[in-house]
Amino acid sequence: MQSKARIIFHLDMNSFYASVEQAHDPSLKGKAIAVAGNPKERRGILVTCSYEARAKGIYTTMSVWEAKRKCPELILLPPNFERYRAASKAMFDILRSYTPLVEPVSIDEGYMDVSDVEMEQDPIAFAETIQNRIIRELDLPSSIGIAPNKFLAKTASNMKKPMGITVLRKREVEEKLWPLPVIEMHGVGGSTAKKLAEFDIHTIGDLANATPGILREKLGKIGIRLSERANGIDNRVVDPESVFDTKSVGNSTTLPYDETNIEEIEKVFRRLSKKVASRLDAKNLAGRSITIHIRDVNWKNKTRSKTVSNRLYNENEIFQLAVELFHASWNGDPIRLLGVTVNNVYDKGESVEQLSIFNFEEHAKEEPILKLVEQLQTKFGKDSIKRGIKVKKKASLESKTSFSKDFLDDHESR
Repeated sequence: MQSKARIIFHLDMNSFYASVEQAHDPSLKGKAIAVAGNPKERRGILVTCSYEARAKGIYTTMSVWEAKRKCPELILLPPNFERYRAASKAMFDILRSYTPLVEPVSIDEGYMDVSDVEMEQDPIAFAETIQNRIIRELDLPSSIGIAPNKFLAKTASNMKKPMGITVLRKREVEEKLWPLPVIEMHGVGGSTAKKLAEFDIHTIGDLANATPGILREKLGKIGIRLSERANGIDNRVVDPESVFDTKSVGNSTTLPYDETNIEEIEKVFRRLSKKVASRLDAKNLAGRSITIHIRDVNWKNKTRSKTVSNRLYNENEIFQLAVELFHASWNGDPIRLLGVTVNNVYDKGESVEQLSIFNFEEHAKEEPILKLVEQLQTKFGKDSIKRGIKVKKKASLESKTSFSKDFLDDHESR
């Protein structure tokens, strides 16, 4: 018996932050606006901009000063993350009213598996119903890609913006995707495209027809995965629970000036470490490794990582490891951007810390308490007393940024 064909939607909100601001203040509609950081500092970059701004040559990640030079009438707004989170939650609530199989992947995009939804219309008309409802109730534009898998749905949603609905079938991959440069394929960044070019892979078609053995040799497992995507193959399911699978917690910043002063650099690492530690604490997480990110004045990127034996969540430990990695790798070039990420995170309540000469005294102090707990459990039952309970902490301001997935905590109460 032939299995039922999958119908996957990928919904991508159009210029989300700017659109939310225009919905909040209708006087901004039809105007060139951008959400940006501090316009007085170079690290003020455009997080997003309206389509009216894009028509004037403005684009996301452009510096504030360059954007104002190019478009003097550009209206700059500071980010309002609580407003964006509220709009995101409302959007996903609408999607879940049609099917529970909704997988958020960022604050402004997500997948829906509508294969088993009883539709009174065809999938395109159904997508229009969802798109029009989001406009009617939230005043926010979106694009929807329709395909038999997640990769093709994601690709399709990018084909027509704003307010586009695009169908991409597997049989159309050769005609529509293969002629495109490989850099335009979802999942291929600049560094990967550069590696692929080294062995004469320049288009998505080149990637689709490359020898799998060569791809595995040059890129490892990711090479095989990209080859499958280029051929329209993607067996990933739409998983609503993946939203809670946090793998890393990090923070980065572009420096106001190209920096070579080690004291100033260490101050930046201190601030970043504090923010990362705050976010870990808010989510009751610890990690097993740390990575620092360095971008120099020539825009060359470098990362350095280290795995630790004990759980990593303390601000001072994160700072010391970050600085240690930096000193071991810095060649003296001026620094433009720094980042700190704690990886392989897990719930602190589920961890076991390895004893060492540095922490055994701390644990020894707890021994009488542990014996008392054991005695009470023996007398009254194992569940009569526990060492502690996990209290959901209120996330700090640092943990509610647009660039982390912390906003997805909003989905826990759905």
